[in-house]
Amino acid sequence: MLLFRLWVIKLLSQVICHDVKCTIDKPSIKYKSYHSADLIIGGIISLIYMMSNLITFKRIPSEELLDDPIYFMATWTYLASMELLSSHDRFVPNYKCNINQNLVCVIAGPNSHISQVMADILSIYKIPQLTYGSAPVTDNMIHTDFYHQMFPNEHLQIMGILQLLLHFKWTWIGLICQENEIGERFLREVLTMFSEKGICFDYFAELPPEAFSNELGEKVDNFLKVYKIIMTSTSSVAIIYSENQVMAIFRIIPSVSEYLDTTVEMKDKVWIFPAQMEFTSVSFQRNSNIEFICGALSFAVSSKELLGFDTFLQTRNIFILENENSFSKVFWEQAFECSFSNFTLDPKSQKRCTGEEKLETLPSSAFELSMTGQSYSIYNAVYAMAHALQAMLTPHSKHRAMAGSGKQKLLNHQVWQFHHHLRKISFNNSAGENMSFDQNGKVTSGFDIMNWVIFPNQTFLKIKVGKVHPSAQLESPLSLSEDDIVWPNTFNQSQSLSLCNEPCSLGHNKIKIEGKPFCCYNCLRCPEGKIANQTGLDDCFPCPEETYPNKDHTLCIKKHTNFLSYKEPLGITLTILAFLFSFISAVVLGIFIKHQNTPIVKANNRGLTYTLLIALLLSFLCTLLFIGQPDQVKCLMQPPAFSIIFTVALSCILTKTTIVILAFMATKPGSKIRKWVGKKLANTVVLSCSLVQATICSVWLAISPPFPESDMHSIVEEIVLECNEGSPIMFYTVLGFMGFLAAISFTVAFLARKLPDSFNEAKFITFSMFVFCSVWVLFIPTYLSTKGKYMVAVEIFSILASAAGLLSCIFFPKCYIIVLRPDLNRKKQLIKKQN
Repeated sequence: MLLFRLWVIKLLSQVICHDVKCTIDKPSIKYKSYHSADLIIGGIISLIYMMSNLITFKRIPSEELLDDPIYFMATWTYLASMELLSSHDRFVPNYKCNINQNLVCVIAGPNSHISQVMADILSIYKIPQLTYGSAPVTDNMIHTDFYHQMFPNEHLQIMGILQLLLHFKWTWIGLICQENEIGERFLREVLTMFSEKGICFDYFAELPPEAFSNELGEKVDNFLKVYKIIMTSTSSVAIIYSENQVMAIFRIIPSVSEYLDTTVEMKDKVWIFPAQMEFTSVSFQRNSNIEFICGALSFAVSSKELLGFDTFLQTRNIFILENENSFSKVFWEQAFECSFSNFTLDPKSQKRCTGEEKLETLPSSAFELSMTGQSYSIYNAVYAMAHALQAMLTPHSKHRAMAGSGKQKLLNHQVWQFHHHLRKISFNNSAGENMSFDQNGKVTSGFDIMNWVIFPNQTFLKIKVGKVHPSAQLESPLSLSEDDIVWPNTFNQSQSLSLCNEPCSLGHNKIKIEGKPFCCYNCLRCPEGKIANQTGLDDCFPCPEETYPNKDHTLCIKKHTNFLSYKEPLGITLTILAFLFSFISAVVLGIFIKHQNTPIVKANNRGLTYTLLIALLLSFLCTLLFIGQPDQVKCLMQPPAFSIIFTVALSCILTKTTIVILAFMATKPGSKIRKWVGKKLANTVVLSCSLVQATICSVWLAISPPFPESDMHSIVEEIVLECNEGSPIMFYTVLGFMGFLAAISFTVAFLARKLPDSFNEAKFITFSMFVFCSVWVLFIPTYLSTKGKYMVAVEIFSILASAAGLLSCIFFPKCYIIVLRPDLNRKKQLIKKQN
């Protein structure tokens, strides 16, 4: 700002006035156009690229052009702004020699810094300013009050880019910004927003500023670095967020890859351009290769075809002939490669311009026949001014004056009142589209999404494939016709993937890689019980309880119900064994009843023997309660049936061994133990032990009874129907009491195993209790290590094995004597042994 003020002071100091004529020594804007009218709409537009030689200070630096591109633009923009405030052909800042020239507004663009610089001058005079490019970055609220932007809200464009990336699942992208405030503003807004939506950036790069500089070599070196970053990246999508002038720099990519000393191979990318970046080029790029842009997606200010636009283009040749000094002549000569002047005509390479050349014969790389988004914005800006002026100068308006000619005139000091009408205008243009401004002075329209199709002759076509709607009521502002998109040549007309790595396949989830963005990850197979039925999931998720994962962890399969059934081989086998041992027990009982008066049967309390055999018979049969589908009755009957029956059996064995010891002790002279030997002792021991176990079972059933349940978790593929013991403490208490009785029985039998008696069964009881204890000691770890119906099978097997051990070890030797060796079943054998 200080440089500008000094420059203005210098210009003012050179003003010389003679009578009514005023002149000033100033730089001259070469290409400008003026049409006399009562009301004037000014325009400041960047049209040319200029490069200078190295400043040597052999001449005044201003004569060699300035080396700072931004200051260079500012210089000419300030000059153009003040010329609009001066009389035509008389540059006198802040003074007009002709009162008929009334500047009502200025249209400027497409670059944001043009709008920012001109506001320093025009805002002082409250001149309305309509811009058709991106909004400048400024914190000057006074300037923004006079901006009316024909460019839609840039946040809507950023949201459109985000939705486009999400639609195609492009999460690994490159970002190239312009090295200025516009690029910095874009970075600030998108970094957090894009990351929150799962999009990562492979790289950030800044394009060098416009080459309005004598240091062109340095600019090329900087661009070469950017080129290498882009082409060596793994990202297939690159966002170029800049303005028009960068397109000419961007177009040197083929030249960089072809002519510069670089081994970096050029790769096809999906380029995404913002609406600020329309196709531009300089004359030497006319025939340069643009195939690398094929498949690009660009945003453009939403536009429609305007009636009469084709006719307007067809009359431009007449306009060229009538305006000898217009910039259009320069364009005409470069576009058609001809010359209007014989002095500049090169007979070997050029032809003479006739003015009859047709714009429609030019390739699109030289001139686009269709109306671009920026041209559409300028068109609407002019009509917006016309409608606002009409609203201000109607008879109902109090801001008007009458001149001597009778025409309505807008006086200079009334320009500031024009903003009120401009901000509130709403009209339909010739294409039928409604145009209006929002509360921030931005036009309330959206963006079109264009697909670039490049042809072999270096012409191109931009096809509308989508739209970003301005309505906030829509869930997604983006609408897209994906089937109409032409992709880059090497993609074989298929949508590209732009990912840090391939999505995790089905049955796998992502695992973060330390030190890399979250879009880069490893893939890990889902753990047991979880699946991933989609690719690229962050986490696997568990199956519902009634289902389980397949072996690939890609889908959930319904579990089948399972229990120890009578119909399956294991259930059938255990049932047969239960009935077999029950039958054997019944046979043994029958043998003992039949030979109840023989010495071997009578030797050790027939009542206890019968009770023990019945208990063993019932223990074999009680296993049938554990087979089949569990229900409430079965679950309630299992604990008392199993525990009480076995307690009776163990108490009988304990009593039998105790009676053997007491019997031998009673044979001693004067022994008082004789009175304890008999049925009274037997009944007391059996009943008391059974009563204790029955009490434990009653407490168990009272406080936490067993119940049927469906076990969803023990076996992955099954729903196991089983009886839950209710209280594990009571379950192990029952087993503990049985173990206590077994231990005492084993100890007593072991001590009595060598007593001198032919029919002494203590030795058999010792061995049977060893088998019994071994079975139940092994039962506990085996039971705890099995699942589902096999837990039940282990319990049944333990009951059968322990009962079978008692039956075989205690009764089979006696049956052998009773049935096969009746000669040993005599009293004299007992007497013989004792002698």
